[in-house]
Amino acid sequence: MLTPWADTLDRAQPLPEYPRPQMVRDSYLNLNGPWSYAITTSASKPAQADGTILVPFSPESELSGVGHVLQPEEYLWYIRTVTLPDGFNVGRVLLHFGAIDQTATVWCNGVELATHTGGYLPFTVDITEVLAKENTILVCVRDATNKSQLPRGKQTLHPHGIWYTPQSGIWQTVWLESVPQNYIRSLHVTPLFDAHQVEITVEGEGQCMIDLEGKRFTFPAGVPAHVPVQSFRPWSPEHPTLYPFSVTLGDDTVYSYFAMRKCSVETDKDGVRRLFLNGKPYFHNGLLDQGYWPDGLYTAPSDDALVYDIQLAKDMGFNMLRKHIKVECDRWYYHCDRLGMLVWQDAVSGGGTDGEYNAWTTNRKPTLIRSTWNKFRDDTAKHFTALGADDPIYRRDWSRTCDAMVHMLGGHPSIVTWTLFNEGWGQFDACDAAERIHALDPTRPIDATSGWYDQHCGDFHSVHNYFRPLEIYPDKGPLRGYVAEFEKKHRRRRRAAHYVVLPVARHGVRAFVISEFGGLAQLVPEHAAVSRAYGYGEYDSIDDWRAAVRSVLASAAALESRGLAGYVYTQVSDVEEELNGLLTYDRRVDKFAE
Repeated sequence: MLTPWADTLDRAQPLPEYPRPQMVRDSYLNLNGPWSYAITTSASKPAQADGTILVPFSPESELSGVGHVLQPEEYLWYIRTVTLPDGFNVGRVLLHFGAIDQTATVWCNGVELATHTGGYLPFTVDITEVLAKENTILVCVRDATNKSQLPRGKQTLHPHGIWYTPQSGIWQTVWLESVPQNYIRSLHVTPLFDAHQVEITVEGEGQCMIDLEGKRFTFPAGVPAHVPVQSFRPWSPEHPTLYPFSVTLGDDTVYSYFAMRKCSVETDKDGVRRLFLNGKPYFHNGLLDQGYWPDGLYTAPSDDALVYDIQLAKDMGFNMLRKHIKVECDRWYYHCDRLGMLVWQDAVSGGGTDGEYNAWTTNRKPTLIRSTWNKFRDDTAKHFTALGADDPIYRRDWSRTCDAMVHMLGGHPSIVTWTLFNEGWGQFDACDAAERIHALDPTRPIDATSGWYDQHCGDFHSVHNYFRPLEIYPDKGPLRGYVAEFEKKHRRRRRAAHYVVLPVARHGVRAFVISEFGGLAQLVPEHAAVSRAYGYGEYDSIDDWRAAVRSVLASAAALESRGLAGYVYTQVSDVEEELNGLLTYDRRVDKFAE
């Protein structure tokens, strides 16, 4: 099944756009396109290639030209020879990988340089010391998918229901970059909304110069610089104002942007905890976005395809997307930044025995017995086992990956919430995780446990409701962590009268959100990957389905006046067997349009 963008795909160089919009340099050599590949059952380098693979599409995808599901015992090899343009090397040459699923070892000109584990985060290899006139890059990939407890998202070797086709290998842009010997390694940008300033920290050595709004500011690298924003214009979905700026360190210059916005959970005039944007209540009405494509799997077939999903959601009247169990390519967040789309960003789940979660604990019990939602612990050995988090290596790697995600994506103004755990999948020590992420990024609210097994921490009381009439549940305490301290500090300021009228405010400091609901299924013949729909509800016609979707969306919207702070309808598009999208999987039919 192909999307419309596959028809115009440039196979010589797919996805040619600069992959890192918040740190752009003039020196750039895109390595997307045809690579040689081989699949072996041995760690020995292959004697010859099996064929050609189109990078950055995984071998499981149709666009890759391979169509092979990598098995846990197999090795996937990539080979490409690159000749650097004259004058390209000005000091050091960096080889960047946007993401490789899951463990990758990199050689250049026969020298092993690096090994990286983690399928969702970028990494960089300095190849300067081994450069030659012609440079052969070799990458070996292993991916256990769901046969490992490492963070993997919703991939499985046996797709069914809400678990999808696995993908492996290189799935984001590969590129070379030339930098001086002393260069800017990273930027960390935080808007100081109330002070009308932006805080910029440069990782590097020496004095930096920042150019913003026609003025130049000098400051030392490694020290947070507070730079005034003269023409103060808040960012919002209605007015997504971005401020371009540049930073120069010696002979190195990078171009970036930021936005002035503030996101928080605060009390409105009626005593209800709400999501606030720029100091005012702002209702979040969003869609679940899984980021799957029938032809590219994790990789969108083009930059325009990324824009299409975002813009169509906005045109439908939604102001938020929950990026579900996936860290997307950086350009997706850039488009959300510039188009004005709020993002709730999920951490990537893992764990489970042999890659599978206990269906009774994570699905059936919380669905049948609502009273378990707020009573199930996640911080003992017994509960680690029940929730698929008993492997200490998994817990370590999940924590590292989550922390790195927050650090990497922290500069995107569109991201307004971190979601740590979903429906108990691999959930453990959620309160500790919420405290750690809050310390790393105190500027964004945290949904610690989206779904059921609330641990009374984080900024949200967050529930999934697919089978019951939509309603608001009291946030029964006691609260834990930083929100408990907030509650204690502000207890005297509350007006008890509101607690009787608005149950969501009974315990004061967390916002109530319905972080998943709906999921109504409708199959569109010739635009579905399967012949039978998976989802909730059966409808005689697409008109009946549209009426049902409108009805459940209206029910959710009506709860705003009773204390609902936001909702997430499932979902943007169909994904394989899950035919509950507003769009078909191939994006050729808008099911919701009349």
